[in-house]
Amino acid sequence: MRAAAGLLLLALSLSMTACGPDVDLVKTLQVDVVSTGWYDLGIVNGQNKLVPAVSFTFTNHSDQTLGTLQANAIFHRVIDKEEWGSGFVTVAGSAGLKPGATSQTVTVRSQLGYTGSEPRQDMLKNAQFVDAKVEVFAKYGSVQWVKVGEYAIVRRLIQ
Repeated sequence: MRAAAGLLLLALSLSMTACGPDVDLVKTLQVDVVSTGWYDLGIVNGQNKLVPAVSFTFTNHSDQTLGTLQANAIFHRVIDKEEWGSGFVTVAGSAGLKPGATSQTVTVRSQLGYTGSEPRQDMLKNAQFVDAKVEVFAKYGSVQWVKVGEYAIVRRLIQ
């Protein structure tokens, strides 16, 4: 029984050291924002609906593969501290993002936004329109979420 427990502890310690030290995502994960803007969700409850959106890639500048790399985008109106919608995506699954590799472009859209009866382009010019921003967080494996960027949502329609 002791021999089996010893082998189990040895296997666990070897697997943990094989993973290497935690990677500091703030220093080694590059976020390239491809675009931000207002996504046209179409007609919702008889009105046009626009929601903030961000598209980005991650580049791994560490010397380790980042397994199960995930991103969380938190949207805010610039006048509010409260969350105004969010989106979660897996950027690289179990195969991870290898050192030096860049992910596919991912897009995250808020569920919340603006509705109006006026044309979509006019909605962006409305005096009541409040700009938005997005905070991008990342994590891999069991590492905690870290903020890797904050970006303004450009006042333009995107597809």
